[in-house]
Amino acid sequence: MTNREMMWIAFAGIITVMFILDLFVFNRKSHEIGFREALAWTGVWVGLAMAFNVGVWYVLGSAKALEFLTGYIIEESLSVDNLFVFIMIFTYFKVAKAHQPKILKWGIIGALVMRGIFIVVGIQLIERFHWMIYVFGAVLIYTGFKMAFGGDEEVHPEHNPLVKLVRRFIPITKRARGDHFFIRRRGIWAATPLFLTLVVVESTDVIFAVDSIPAVLAVTHDPFIVYSSNVFAIMGLRSLYYLLANVMEMFAHLKLGVSVILAFVGSKMLLSNLVEVPLQLSLGVIIGALTISILTSVVAAKKTHRG
Repeated sequence: MTNREMMWIAFAGIITVMFILDLFVFNRKSHEIGFREALAWTGVWVGLAMAFNVGVWYVLGSAKALEFLTGYIIEESLSVDNLFVFIMIFTYFKVAKAHQPKILKWGIIGALVMRGIFIVVGIQLIERFHWMIYVFGAVLIYTGFKMAFGGDEEVHPEHNPLVKLVRRFIPITKRARGDHFFIRRRGIWAATPLFLTLVVVESTDVIFAVDSIPAVLAVTHDPFIVYSSNVFAIMGLRSLYYLLANVMEMFAHLKLGVSVILAFVGSKMLLSNLVEVPLQLSLGVIIGALTISILTSVVAAKKTHRG
């Protein structure tokens, strides 16, 4: 058995065990996740990711460990920005806080599958058609520019093609019935607003993947590193959502920081044949952009609060 196969097995084992414990044991029943619980689970997932990174360093070497760390930070930073969208989706559908964890749970399951598909397709495209790296780079730069100067994001689920498709073929109840996605009413199965919310969350993650996967592919084309860094970030997304949901106004400049990261990574892809940017420099730029955006956000929030 090769070292790479050992790491795949270790990764699969860790994620499977933690997936079962997190989603189907400790959080089996719908309940509102408090700050302390969210903080604890966020710490668990970040700690596991860093411990796994040490394992990558020990088994696959320092270069692969640096790739994993950079990919994880990129995905985590993009995930934090995505939390703004989740808040708007839940607000639009008036989803109770106690029912939000179930939607996020199944959203994570769908994201794990979709990210795997996107990664395989993305790597194959770059390896077979090298010019695709320029397409991915241009997409990232455009997304970064739009994020920085496009104004606040808005959610319009009524325009979502999947929502329209569901409404066309499946009866929808006007109100939620507990935490059920489907109920049987008068002998007919009908979907609840919670299911529509899940559809919007899943389709939104596809859009997120269009940004995040190319961004990590700018760091490495190693499927193991790309997927494992993505999965560790995604698995901690639910607890991170509840950790930051009530203090999102304190991160007003975070979008600008993420847009800088996207533009930098996109530029790195466009210039890949002309300039080789050291991974250490890339990691420094990414951490620097996040740190500055967070610090300036906190300072601005304090000034606003005092005013």
